[in-house]
This record gives sequence, structure tokens and C-alpha cells, in this order.
Amino acid sequence: MAQFSVNTSRFDPYKNFKFRLKWEGRYVLGASKVSMLKRTTEVVKHREGGDPSTSRKSPGRTEFEAISVERGVTHDPDFEQWANKVWNYGAGLGAETSLADFRRDVILELYNEAGQLAIAYKIFRCWVSEFQALPDLDANANAVAIQMIKLENEGWDRDYDVKEPTETSFTQPA
Repeated sequence: MAQFSVNTSRFDPYKNFKFRLKWEGRYVLGASKVSMLKRTTEVVKHREGGDPSTSRKSPGRTEFEAISVERGVTHDPDFEQWANKVWNYGAGLGAETSLADFRRDVILELYNEAGQLAIAYKIFRCWVSEFQALPDLDANANAVAIQMIKLENEGWDRDYDVKEPTETSFTQPA
């Protein structure tokens, strides 16, 4: 079976630098880095008394690792406002957490080099477990100030409705 069913002459896998993140129906502004989607299923070992000296193995609990999202510091308050739904310091006793809406479903989209949507994942019931408003500041550095959120989640699925795009040839004007 070919790795690409629509673009059969394509050999190279997709690159990791064209992506977009979407929540609440809008794209996240300025996301420059998203950590990997990773799940791990524990191994349950067991054996019966009459078995040979080796164990049998079966799947146990599955855990989905948190996802980190980084972006340059701007005036867009979206990261901080979402983080404040989990813990808002000034909200007052009993109102620190917004139980009704601190979770969001998130969509992670991967694009090919031409900017065509190639693959998408739906990430379910995310909430902010860590928020970094500002990085270490250094007067001798020459870098972009990065803020970060860590999203706990309860799983993800590939969106198989997103099909492989048809890649076209670029023709030079005469």
C-alpha cells in the first residue's frame, strides 16, 4: 500500500512546521509550538500457576499526556483568561473555578507545504493545568518572550473526514 493514496508520487512525510490550533470555533493566535500527542497504555502482567515461567500481558489503563502550547507574548489575553477559569485568584471564596466552562475541545490541524489541510485531530475535554505568563527575563538575551499553557486532556481522535489533499503542480508564468 502506498503511503499517500491521492498523491502517489509523493514520497516525503509531512513537515512539522505548518499547523494551527482551534478552540471555541476560532484559531489560536500566534501558536509557535505544540508538544506531541501521546498516549500510553499500561501493561497488566499475569500468569496462572500452571503456566510456564513467563507472564501473559494484556492492556490496562490508558493515559493521555498533557499538551503544551507556546506562543509569543502579545496583548491577546486568551491563554490567561482560559487559565483563570481553572483558578482565578481574585474571584473570591468558592468562585475560584468556573466549573461550567473550564474545559474545551481543541482541534489540531497539520498542513502540507502548500498550506492545504492534510490531517486533523480532535482533542477532548482540555483544561489548563499550567500557565506561564512570562518567561525568564534577561537584559542580555536576544529572544522572543514566550508564554505557555499545559492542557490536560481526556483523549484525542483523528478526524478521518479530513482527506488527503490533491497536490497540484506550480507552473511558471510565461
